[in-house]
Amino acid sequence: MARIKLDMKMMEHAVFGGAVLGGGGGGWIEEGLQLGRLALEMGQPELRSIDEFADDDSFVTVSLVGAPGAKDKFVSPIHYARSLEILSRQLNKPISAIHTNENGAGTTVNGWLQSVITGIPLLDFACNGRAHPTGTMGALNLTEVKDYVSHQTANGGKDDRYIEFSISGSLGRAASMIRKASVEAGGLVAVARNPVSAAYAKANGAPGAITQAIEVGEALLGSKGEAAIDAVVAKLGGQVVAAGKVTDFQLETTGGFDVGTVRVGGYEMTFWNEYMTLEKDGERLATFPDLIMTLDAKTARPVVTAALENGQQLAVIVVPRANLLLSSTMSNKKLMQPVEDIIKKPVLDYIF
Repeated sequence: MARIKLDMKMMEHAVFGGAVLGGGGGGWIEEGLQLGRLALEMGQPELRSIDEFADDDSFVTVSLVGAPGAKDKFVSPIHYARSLEILSRQLNKPISAIHTNENGAGTTVNGWLQSVITGIPLLDFACNGRAHPTGTMGALNLTEVKDYVSHQTANGGKDDRYIEFSISGSLGRAASMIRKASVEAGGLVAVARNPVSAAYAKANGAPGAITQAIEVGEALLGSKGEAAIDAVVAKLGGQVVAAGKVTDFQLETTGGFDVGTVRVGGYEMTFWNEYMTLEKDGERLATFPDLIMTLDAKTARPVVTAALENGQQLAVIVVPRANLLLSSTMSNKKLMQPVEDIIKKPVLDYIF
């Protein structure tokens, strides 16, 4: 793949395509557009193929951790760069390239700003080509690597809330401490984490995930209304399963996650941030990591689960998992078990 110099139009496509691939999660369109514009105002990020790198090159995941709605949050461009600088110093080796953890409206553009500021190459790669609810689902199956030490750094906050934080330890412990650091920083921190070799990333992640999001967004924004929805499902090899009014919408926010159920046109969906199941009269039609997504029936604008409201007119699309770029975590029974525990429906029997 030739290197791709990213521009405003590609950024818009990436955000809207990421919103579709978010499957109900992955952040907000407005936040993705804001972050993408900031990156492009500061420079022109270049998307590079994983095939350009040697097997032993070091890749790092970048993200934001915390609560974007927190009133005291403060993350500036320098914080993004600083978290990478701290991690590189901790590793005592250069970082060869950076990438996001997942596709989503707010996450597909993770890394664009960091690349512009630091000059570290930006990968056409995500830990997972669709959004997912748990951090371990976006950790490249490192939970299965014996004695893997997770290195993570966080930077954010201002004045007496300013934090520079680094930790090494197990994946779970390190992630927990980073989230606590985000609270101390006012609600949000820029994070760099989990260095892996290029060979390991290629075997366990989703090469090409960012260009797929751009292509999906191009299909979505290239038409209007029903034609745009049809263009998206044609691009991804999916189908429009249902269309109708949102009814019986129930959402509970617990442990930082949105969990609930919703009915659209007689079809019932469960969600744990992302849509997990789709059923009709008790018959299972799709199960995460299949992509289940809602779009406004008139405008085709993607609607995440946190934005659902009774009375909305939505279309429901489904894309089989075989047509998605997925992490090896999506085939890990241990990592999928929590889905059943949260939504109280069988999942594993439909996946494995």
